Amino acid sequence: MNLDHLRYFVALSRTENYTQTAKMLHITQPSLTKAMHSLEKELDLALFKRDGRRVTLTPEGRLFANSVSTSLISLDKNIAEAKSLNEEKTIIRLASLRTLSIKWLPDMAQRFLKSTENPTIDFQFNTDTGLSPDILNGLRSKKYDVAFCSRLDNYPDLNFFPVAEQTMVCITPIDHALANHSSVNLAETLNYPQVTFSESSGLYSIMNKLFNEVGGHPIVAYSVEEDQAIAGLVANGFGIAIVPNMSIMQTMPVKIIPISFPNEQRILYMATLKRTENQPAIASFVNFVKSQSKQLSVNNI
Repeated sequence: MNLDHLRYFVALSRTENYTQTAKMLHITQPSLTKAMHSLEKELDLALFKRDGRRVTLTPEGRLFANSVSTSLISLDKNIAEAKSLNEEKTIIRLASLRTLSIKWLPDMAQRFLKSTENPTIDFQFNTDTGLSPDILNGLRSKKYDVAFCSRLDNYPDLNFFPVAEQTMVCITPIDHALANHSSVNLAETLNYPQVTFSESSGLYSIMNKLFNEVGGHPIVAYSVEEDQAIAGLVANGFGIAIVPNMSIMQTMPVKIIPISFPNEQRILYMATLKRTENQPAIASFVNFVKSQSKQLSVNNI
């Protein structure tokens, strides 16, 4: 049974007009008439009562039309699913710090998908351990295609491109002695126990640089690896902290205090391997991120 003839029949059953249906299907009226005659002959059923160019469905034709219409909808759906499975997906494997995975990176990836004409591109999102060294080592071993994290020394085989910026701030519990300050000199924080970054964090060297500028070192109450974990400890009264200004802190019971001296920003980077022939989809995504990051996103993370 000719599939096109079935589609013609369903269309004609809706309009009951040969001229209108032929025009809608972009075929000639004789071709439509011939197709309907062929279908009726094959089925050995009268599907229409004819009155010039107009027709009406017979009771048998109406029953058949309802059945064929439902079957064609199901068939078209199955064909689309089969074609979708046949299209090989291009997966871009991304790894990022958790702070970028909440808002910045999903937004960037979604904007790229809307801008591209390649419907087979998809993303695989990873945070690894959440630490920049592990993310960069995963990129180095080709576990990931593109990484978003801090820039670290001793990675001469990687390209780093700045994509976002965070101002360093002091955070305290809301009832802390510093909480009523509109700004603080970093030296003012030295008398209070602090939750600091551990040596494995990409921020450890930045923090050392900051405290060296004020000629002192914090009283370390706790030392952890991730900025979000530090904010959680501060919110629960385990100390104060110097952290990047993250949007998630706006929803936490902490006081966010600008640092008057020294001024410091944390730059976050997109990292890629230097000597790798990237797939066109990966190269396209990298170029898209660069074009979108000419003006750094500041504290919008």
